[in-house]
Parts: sequence; C-alpha cells; structure tokens
Amino acid sequence: MKYAIISDIHGNLEALKGVKKDIEKEKVDKCLFLGDAVGYGADPSECIEELEKMECISIAGNHDWGAVGLTSLDNFNPYAREAVQWTREKLCKKGKEFIRSFPLVKKIHDITLVHATLQKPERWNYIFSTFQAHVNIELQETSITFVGHSHVPITFFENLDSEESVQFTRERKIEIEEGFKYIINVGSVGQPRDGNPKASYGLYDDKKQYVEIKRIPYDIRKAQQKILEAGLPEILAERLEYGE
Repeated sequence: MKYAIISDIHGNLEALKGVKKDIEKEKVDKCLFLGDAVGYGADPSECIEELEKMECISIAGNHDWGAVGLTSLDNFNPYAREAVQWTREKLCKKGKEFIRSFPLVKKIHDITLVHATLQKPERWNYIFSTFQAHVNIELQETSITFVGHSHVPITFFENLDSEESVQFTRERKIEIEEGFKYIINVGSVGQPRDGNPKASYGLYDDKKQYVEIKRIPYDIRKAQQKILEAGLPEILAERLEYGE
C-alpha cells in the first residue's frame, strides 16, 4: 500500500488543493488524515468537503474538537481561540457531525494515527524531545506512529535491540528498518512552522518501506487575503508567508 499522510490543514483550502493535486500524481492507495481540518484559516467548511471527497481515514485534532465543543479552549492562545470561535459559527451541522465522527487514535495494520500523543491524547501535549518520544514509543503497539500538532516535520526512532536512547532526524526521506519503532511528524498542510512556507505532507510505501516528506508550493497570497477578508487576526495571514 502507498499512503498519503496529511495533517493540520487548518482551513487553508489553497494549501489543501495543492497537496491534493500532488497526491493524485503520486497515485496513492489511501489517504490518512491526522487532525485539525479547521482553525486559523478562512475555509473550514470547504476543507471538510475536500476531506470527504478524498475519503481519508481521519482522526481528530484539538482545533477540530474545539470547533465542536468537545475540548476546552482554555489552553488555546488568543488568536487560536478567536479563530476556533469564528469557525464554530461558520460550520454547518453536517460539517460538525463529520468532525465529531473522528476518533482520537486509530490503528491501521502496522500504523498508528494520533494527532498529539499516545499518552493521554485528549490532553493535546506535544512531542518535542527524545524523552517525550520515548514515553510514547513505550505505549506504541505498531512500528510507526504518525503524528501532527507541532506543524514541524521530524522523525524520532528507537532501536528495540539496543540500549541506545531515542534519536531523531529531520531528513525528508526515512528508510523504515525492522527492529525499530518510529514516531513521524509529517508537518502541516495549512500552516507550516519550520521556516518553510510550502505545504508539507508525507508518503509511506509499506512495500518499499520508506516515508518521504514532500513540500508543495501553493497560492499563499490568496489564502492570506481570505483570512483578512474574513476578519480573522492579521497575524494568522502574516505567518503563512514565513512558515512560522
């Protein structure tokens, strides 16, 4: 199977369309979505419609749950909170029901999908360090866990036959080896935060045993204009240009 793994669309329709076009070229068998279809961007309903068309296997992100009242907004920064509250008003009943159908964790063959962490996924913690990665690898029942949430592509890996600690790499192509466990963040489609404004998503070929992070250009100016016209915080438009 060849999978496309996408995460953190955040209402950015232009970025999603760019990624979708590239996915079609790659002729994948299935698309996996790691959460946060909405929040920040100006096209939440349109992004949800695109996800439905793509027939992705999907899980929930914190902005998704925030938009349908399933998680508190207390830990959201002011800009994120304003965007989620705006999104709540824009989503139709069908869109909200679609989001509510997303589980927090999903296993597919030898893959686990979770937006944030396997350790108490409903708390929306981050995996930034090798220690945090190790804690989650200890809970991992599959060889690979794909995560989102931080918007930064990175791979943590641990050799189960060695006493070496968890290591990490920012390489864009990762060979999957037997005897290892991996936590792979494929980055964000709609709001990258690694200094690269191009949309980010992942490809996983379980026969050839590799994961590749791809970066896709899209019409950033149009996405920015929509955010401003919607009356959302200006910073949400500005940051798209810088990938921050």
